[in-house]
Amino acid sequence: MRLAFMGSPDFSVPTLRALRDAGHEIAAIYCQPPRRAGRGHAVRPCPMHAAALEMGLPVRTPARLRRDPQAQADFAALNLDIAIVAAYGLILPQAMLDAPHRGCLNIHASLLPRWRGAAPIQAAILAGDTKTGITIMQMDAGLDTGPMRLREAVPITATTTASDLHDTLATLGARLILRALTDDTPAIPQPPEGASYAPKLERTDGKLDFFQPAIALDRRVRALNPWPGTFCQFGDIILKILTAELAPGAGQPGTILDDALTVACGEGALRLTRVQLPGRAAQPADSFLRGHTPPPGKVLT
Repeated sequence: MRLAFMGSPDFSVPTLRALRDAGHEIAAIYCQPPRRAGRGHAVRPCPMHAAALEMGLPVRTPARLRRDPQAQADFAALNLDIAIVAAYGLILPQAMLDAPHRGCLNIHASLLPRWRGAAPIQAAILAGDTKTGITIMQMDAGLDTGPMRLREAVPITATTTASDLHDTLATLGARLILRALTDDTPAIPQPPEGASYAPKLERTDGKLDFFQPAIALDRRVRALNPWPGTFCQFGDIILKILTAELAPGAGQPGTILDDALTVACGEGALRLTRVQLPGRAAQPADSFLRGHTPPPGKVLT
């Protein structure tokens, strides 16, 4: 089948490899333009761009689509059977949705209509959902509102992180899209009830508020791992929280309760098990405390 694949982050790469290995004709890869990143602010291609170059596939990186008639015409000229989209980062105008003979399929990392939007993996953990999954959706002009072709669920446990879930769903998405390309199962409309929205994450979302229940903070640490990460204020330094666990204890929210870095929350307590100082390597909490002993009753903010 002649297709274009549109994606940018690591999540998209397993699907690209699966499509290539299945023998589909990949006419073009669409992804976000290279951007400055890292400490040296060097211009770097996104993961999809790098993978496509490694495979010798043609790459297109338009900065916009909806107000670029030439980009839309170039896409239509590919004469595609279908286009596949997975975390691309740009909204496709109607002209592009209509251009492939079989339209456009989206690999969405939730069980639609639950968690439409930019951060469905993180939203599912934050909300305490016990399962999520992949939906293969026939795209329409709405935001993740199109009819569904395939859905498959995976569990979310009490220790699942966004990183774990990302890798599981990326692999599942690659498997399901291959099935969708050969399966004639008709698309069914999304039910009108149960829709929710997962907005794009910001760095400030990682600030821990110890007045919240410990269970909510535990979910936040797991949901925002690895990006944007969670943090709190330890005196005059920002302490990044890499892993944590629920623990017994109570007290004024933010108070360090013991030498295991257990912190009182609005309800219950959270033990910070792995932390990181700015510009330093990650370390277990006990190692951190050997060099940064808090005074009794120290309160984190």
